[in-house]
Amino acid sequence: MKDKLFELLYNLSKIPYQRFFKNKEPWTVNREILLTYPEQSLGHDLGLFLTVNHFSMEPKLEDHDVMHVLTGIGTSVKEEIAMQFYLFGNGKRSLYLLAVLFIGSLFYPLELFFFISYYKRGQKALSFYYLDYSKLLLHPTEKIRKTFKII
Repeated sequence: MKDKLFELLYNLSKIPYQRFFKNKEPWTVNREILLTYPEQSLGHDLGLFLTVNHFSMEPKLEDHDVMHVLTGIGTSVKEEIAMQFYLFGNGKRSLYLLAVLFIGSLFYPLELFFFISYYKRGQKALSFYYLDYSKLLLHPTEKIRKTFKII
């Protein structure tokens, strides 16, 4: 029940967040184009991630799916919250992220140690949350991970 409520809150907040807080241009590629990128590149791995999870590109929110690819963190509600803890540990700060941390901690107090472990993982990685991933789509995913000590 908590998962459904959290998903509902996310879906209600996504459109205003995209519209009013994300001032960058949406990417010009889609899942099908990404799958034509060289194997093991960030673009191809992103295309595979979207395909396996039955997702499509969310305009202006493309970086979020890239974070899943780079960190290897899944897409369950608990894992989505963990990824925000990871990004917080990595230095990312936004009102939206802080809201997820706060609400996620309230909804899942028994998972706090799990979330903190992801926060610590994020601290160990070099800051990468701010990169322009649209320019890195042809680069090998593993090289990006190793360069920034992501996994």
